[in-house]
Amino acid sequence: MKLHLQGPATRHIDGSLRITGSKSESNRLLILQALFPGIRIENLSNSDDSRVMQEALSSKEGLVDIHHAGTAMRFLTAYYASRAGVEVVLTGSDRMKQRPIQILVEALEALGASVSYLQEVGCPPLRIEGKQLTKASVELPADVSSQYISALLLIAPGLPDGLQIHLKGHITSLPYIKMTLGLLNRLGIRAEMQDQTLRVAHTPEVPDQTCVVESDWSSASYYFSVLALSKPGSRIRLGAYREDSLQGDRVLCELFKPLGVRSEFDGDTLVLSRTEQVLPPHLDLDLVQAPDLAQTLAVCCFGLGISCDLKGLHTLKIKETDRLEALRAELTKLGAQIRVTNHSLHLEKSTACHSGISIETYNDHRMAMAFAPLALRSNLFINDAGVVSKSYPGFWEDLERIGFKTEEAGSY
Repeated sequence: MKLHLQGPATRHIDGSLRITGSKSESNRLLILQALFPGIRIENLSNSDDSRVMQEALSSKEGLVDIHHAGTAMRFLTAYYASRAGVEVVLTGSDRMKQRPIQILVEALEALGASVSYLQEVGCPPLRIEGKQLTKASVELPADVSSQYISALLLIAPGLPDGLQIHLKGHITSLPYIKMTLGLLNRLGIRAEMQDQTLRVAHTPEVPDQTCVVESDWSSASYYFSVLALSKPGSRIRLGAYREDSLQGDRVLCELFKPLGVRSEFDGDTLVLSRTEQVLPPHLDLDLVQAPDLAQTLAVCCFGLGISCDLKGLHTLKIKETDRLEALRAELTKLGAQIRVTNHSLHLEKSTACHSGISIETYNDHRMAMAFAPLALRSNLFINDAGVVSKSYPGFWEDLERIGFKTEEAGSY
């Protein structure tokens, strides 16, 4: 579906939205619920990724296809590997078959797992023969995807002696590791981090309990961008959020402050407002702990006509697409002067924003949603707009609720 997108002509925004539950929290809790069936989950994410995770965990088939869901691939690899007697082939989309998983597989094999590659070595699809993993200690690089580490933390309570994970080098995406530890602790599982070592105790059972998933901060990022590109006095109320959130993208409140977006909490509602603040000419950020915000920030800076240097982005090369190259290609079409490396993005100040451009989304939900706020500044088309269902199926409808106009391109 190709979508024609227009922002309110006045560029004044005022509205209230309730965002779906966090995909990151939901998928972690779904694995933990599979280990401890007494856990009940409320406000579960309605994303494709969480739906795929639910279907996989309830499937009795020997072939499990998780399509584009990278989190599901990592978490389910560890889960199935630790389930004695389970035999499964875990596969995904063509892009998923190019995404590396060897570091996680090697860590699981060091714990006693049996995992083999069916096509390219180091990538899915995988044949997994579930076993009781008897080793209690493993070492792996710290500068890889945090999902490898979280995958191991999530199965750790079910291992006979728990698990110690020793991380080597600089830790990437630490907030996501802390989220996993925080969820384990909330359930009553002893989990801690000391320096470069993570420890999770063997936990045969946890009390029956209800876990309410906080709304997704990554999804909120697009409304921070909308506010930054709107007129002063604009406001959006978002529910339901926690001031003591476990989600790393909570850092949005600080990152968008220089861009004129004020954040306040009213109970479980996050109130965003556009101030009269003078914008800086340049933004210099290290996003190593929040790389998923890079697309939103880069597009927003372009729309505001300010330059930026974004660093710490090495994990973006192996996402749904090579997000750095995708940003370079699409922003260049709009008139940007932009340069990317394997770990950074450098955007020059620009006053141009070409109209009528079609944005390619590359099977990447965040490309579609990161570019959408630019409709406040330019007439845009979003190709394959349905890709947002991966994390936020109601995104286009929510934009309409705050004054945007969306129309399938073939209808005019």
